Amino acid sequence: MKIRFIAPAFALALLGTLGLGSTVATAETLLERGTYLMQSIVACGNCHTPKGPNGDIPGMELAGMAPFEKTPAFDANAPNITQDKETGIGNWTDAQIIASIREGKRPDGSIIGPPMPIGLYRGLSDWDVQAIVAYLRTVKPIKNEIPKSVYRIPLPPAYGPPVGSVPSISPDDRVAYGAYLAGPAGHCVECHSPLGDKGPDWVNNLGAGGFEFHGPWGVSISSNITPKGLGDRSYAEIRQMITTGTRPDGSRMLPPMAYAYYANIKEEDLLAIVAYLRTLPVK
Repeated sequence: MKIRFIAPAFALALLGTLGLGSTVATAETLLERGTYLMQSIVACGNCHTPKGPNGDIPGMELAGMAPFEKTPAFDANAPNITQDKETGIGNWTDAQIIASIREGKRPDGSIIGPPMPIGLYRGLSDWDVQAIVAYLRTVKPIKNEIPKSVYRIPLPPAYGPPVGSVPSISPDDRVAYGAYLAGPAGHCVECHSPLGDKGPDWVNNLGAGGFEFHGPWGVSISSNITPKGLGDRSYAEIRQMITTGTRPDGSRMLPPMAYAYYANIKEEDLLAIVAYLRTLPVK
């Protein structure tokens, strides 16, 4: 059985190539940054906001989604992460929310299982994870009890040692910043890498596609986003696919890509993501 765990060791190796020793100055407030991230590349609502036939259900932002994903290994439900104190995270401290995101650990010490990409989220910068928390604090509390996920595989005791300080990456280094956006922030490389025995195979097949997603729409298979898969597609064509879910021939792409959120990604960030994808080993 294939287990969808993120490989923390490889995640840290990947992050080591991004230049995480740098810092970045910004005029944005934490809330401005958090709002941008949550409504674009990070797109937590793509999993944590219940869906209707026309997308996110109005008035239910981040109230949880169940059922979310069923596999032979688990039945996953996306929990309520609104400020409701009974069914959400309203009683959690900022530090506890950050630990849940970057370390996969709840306040009671229990471990968060897949498909939450903890191995990648360990690389979220201090500024960005604090910005996400600032945004979460503004989300209205919604009472919505979500059943706990059921796992038929053992969860790890931890995803690694406690995360220390993670500096920001300067957008001036376009490729490194694109790797950050496509990795820790947007976890594109998780969904677009095929499964190995312990999760997405980032070591041998980073970005090679082939990850299957089963949903109400049927089965979608993630595409190859290395230069082999992108081929001679122009930046404009790739941008169109990411932000509209429409291929150059006009055909529609399937979920679960968060097209409605990705439509809000800044142009300079899209340029960075594509610049990074152009550097991936051909697979």
